[in-house]
Amino acid sequence: MRRFRRTTLITVGCSSALVGLGLSRKVNLPSGQWLLIFLFCLPFLKHKNRLSLVLVILLGLGLGLWRGSLYMQKLSELKALTDQQVTVEVTSTSDAIYAAQSQLQFTANHALLIQPYRQDLAGSFKISGFGVPMVYRGDRVLVSAKLYPTRGSNQAWMSYAQLQVIGTSNSWINRLTRTFTTGMENALPEPQASFGLGLLIGQRTNLPPQIIAELTMVGLIHIVAVSGYNLTILVRGSQRLRINSKYQRTLISLSLIIGFVLVTGFSASIVRAAVVSILSLWAWYYGRDLKPLVIIAFTAAVTGLFNPFYVWGDLGWYLSFLAFFGVLIVAPLITARLARPPKLLTSVLIETLCAELMTLPLIMMSFGQLSLIGLLANLLIVPLVPWAMLFSAVAAAAGALIPELAGWIAWPANLLLTYMLDLVHLLASIPSIFLRVAIDPTLMISLYALLVTIIIIGHKKLKGQRALGELKKAS
Repeated sequence: MRRFRRTTLITVGCSSALVGLGLSRKVNLPSGQWLLIFLFCLPFLKHKNRLSLVLVILLGLGLGLWRGSLYMQKLSELKALTDQQVTVEVTSTSDAIYAAQSQLQFTANHALLIQPYRQDLAGSFKISGFGVPMVYRGDRVLVSAKLYPTRGSNQAWMSYAQLQVIGTSNSWINRLTRTFTTGMENALPEPQASFGLGLLIGQRTNLPPQIIAELTMVGLIHIVAVSGYNLTILVRGSQRLRINSKYQRTLISLSLIIGFVLVTGFSASIVRAAVVSILSLWAWYYGRDLKPLVIIAFTAAVTGLFNPFYVWGDLGWYLSFLAFFGVLIVAPLITARLARPPKLLTSVLIETLCAELMTLPLIMMSFGQLSLIGLLANLLIVPLVPWAMLFSAVAAAAGALIPELAGWIAWPANLLLTYMLDLVHLLASIPSIFLRVAIDPTLMISLYALLVTIIIIGHKKLKGQRALGELKKAS
């Protein structure tokens, strides 16, 4: 009887859990039923045969249905408050910015409903209102307004709210982030300072709308988004350091991952990227053959089970894992066909283009936009991003520690950031390079099916070439 690898069972189980989360919108599974299924199936999993595969599928589906059913109840609690005047206590997860009608706008979680009754509320809230000069990340805020459930990364929206800060955050992490931001603003003029913060930590709240529009038009908005892109560059760069000690390289990579997560504030996309990076480092350090598909499936299942709202409507969640697929699976297929191993900049460029390719169909379906110059823009700009991140970090440190000399130390960052912004402006000024092209879900699925088919064929050919090469060496 055929025996399956443990990694295959893990991948199938994680994928089944994600399917169960999706089905939980329509199917309710009480926790007692899932527990009985789990206890019954547990002894049979060690055989790793076809029965084990079926049981893993059932367990994954059961776990997803059970977890999703719990969050469907939380979602119904939010929907019951639709269009009602409520008062909630929330914890801000971002520094506020000025939005429409001069409102302070921020995102928040850990909501406690105060009026009309006391109850914990799940999910992330998008809030805009008046009443305080500023709201910082980590502040505890009292919000009074009408509540409207939404879809996407935020589960509820409250606007024109009355805001009152009832507790401030003294976390050293938040102080570190503010010091870093202040240092960048001391060292560089605008918009270079905001652009540098966008490249380093994905903070683009202070970027002028014109620059955001131009980056979107040329397909480069991802370089200033809160995502795993910056983290990927940091980890790839640390792995290319000429340090013989494997332990030291791993320690440097882990330090960069932890530091980056602390500075950016545990956003969902960064945490996902950190989990993927740490799993990859663990496999590399211990010499484990942990397939990228296992890492992606495991991380997707863990984050989805932790917060089913991601699976139900968070576009960023889907885009991040499609990008991971491009970086961890598609890019190695391309680099394996090159005559020699690519250098750092070439490797980063290939990974970026593969991530763009995997996310493009979903972006076209969701936003109906296509940049005809995106490939050229990525070829010209992306190789400069690692250097811009390095120079910007030096500038921010100088602005925070020795502001008197920050202008002199920051001139390489200023020069490079200015060049990149000017190049983006030049490319965006080319007529008719940004098209509004919307595709329907059927065409999107067809495009992804075609991409997966090409990837599978390429993987099989590469596997065959490697087997042939090993056979020739043996002979």
